[in-house]
Amino acid sequence: MPKRIAIVQSNYIPWRGYFDLMASVQEFVLYDDVQYTRRDWRNRNQIKTPQGLQWLTVPVRVKGKYLQAIRETEIEDGTPWSADHLKALSLNYRKAPFHDSVMEWLAPLYDSPPPLLSQLNRRLLAAIAGKLQIATRLTDSSEYVLEGDKSERLASIAAQAGAQVYVSGPAAKSYLDESVFRARGIGVEWFDYAGYQPYPQLWGDFIPNVTVLDLLFNCGDAARGHLKWTHP
Repeated sequence: MPKRIAIVQSNYIPWRGYFDLMASVQEFVLYDDVQYTRRDWRNRNQIKTPQGLQWLTVPVRVKGKYLQAIRETEIEDGTPWSADHLKALSLNYRKAPFHDSVMEWLAPLYDSPPPLLSQLNRRLLAAIAGKLQIATRLTDSSEYVLEGDKSERLASIAAQAGAQVYVSGPAAKSYLDESVFRARGIGVEWFDYAGYQPYPQLWGDFIPNVTVLDLLFNCGDAARGHLKWTHP
């Protein structure tokens, strides 16, 4: 079977599509050597509440005009953000069928948060992947020699990892140069995020793109069945 790889920036408790992409490949590289971007998914995500959507944001330190890489971005200390996030999750999902079991599993992951955003994201991504029975290997871009720029760098990482197929989200179609991958004997596939079906959810009309924790609170161990990719 050809080795499939995805190379994606780390996100904070992302939506189920992120984990579906992870499940579709044999190796998922956290591409945190690129620039940190403000008001993005790196350090925040949304939960569903009786009043609508609510952001959960990890406070971070930024330097100048956001010139640091994601992996260099420090979490702001001196604020009770982790306790606040757990409180918000418990309060808004207290009526969910799997509130107690998910909170028991989740709370220790927020104990003694690491100093760097990338470290926190990786801790949570690995734990959630395990909860969803995703066996994909999780690696960091810093484990590879970073050569070239943009498409060339991604193709280089894929080649070093021994991949034959690079799987990308559709947003990259506007800038990814597929010929760079073909020159290395690597095919490019575009992941399709369309067609997700609703699952039982609290608080009114179904909202699809909230954190995957919403799926876990509402569906428990059955959450894996609500991903499209069922054969990692």
